[in-house]
Amino acid sequence: MKAVNNAGVITFYQSLPNSFRSSTGLHLNVKGWTDQDIKDNGLFDVIIDDSYDERIHDLGEIYWDTEATCFRKDISNKTFSKSLSELKEQAITNFKHRIGGELAKTDWYIIREMDNGADVPANIVDARVALRELSETVESEINALTTKAKVITYDFPNI
Repeated sequence: MKAVNNAGVITFYQSLPNSFRSSTGLHLNVKGWTDQDIKDNGLFDVIIDDSYDERIHDLGEIYWDTEATCFRKDISNKTFSKSLSELKEQAITNFKHRIGGELAKTDWYIIREMDNGADVPANIVDARVALRELSETVESEINALTTKAKVITYDFPNI
């Protein structure tokens, strides 16, 4: 990420732009410039702490760090209105809905068995059991978490 201070207005770029305007004018073909050319024309790195996670952090305003000769955006922890138990309940409910969607794909086997006694293939039974076990495991893991940030950043397994 790069930024330039143009007469007190900091313009932020996700990557090195093809062109940009600074207090010295319009600059073209920037991607062909050397690192020194880029700095000489006022375009500098934007540093954001490596621990930044948009799920649990907010970014502060961009500012110039004179000592490091770069722009910075500080992070702060987000405030969540829901309680820890509410966040856990929401995460568990959402995952159970995903599990339910997967189970629904094979419900017709179960209905067919109830309707006419046709056997459900063993691989389908095993897959359904595995889904329910996975749901129980995820629920236990989430309930064991002790902070809102840990619940929000919990990495759900792929189904």
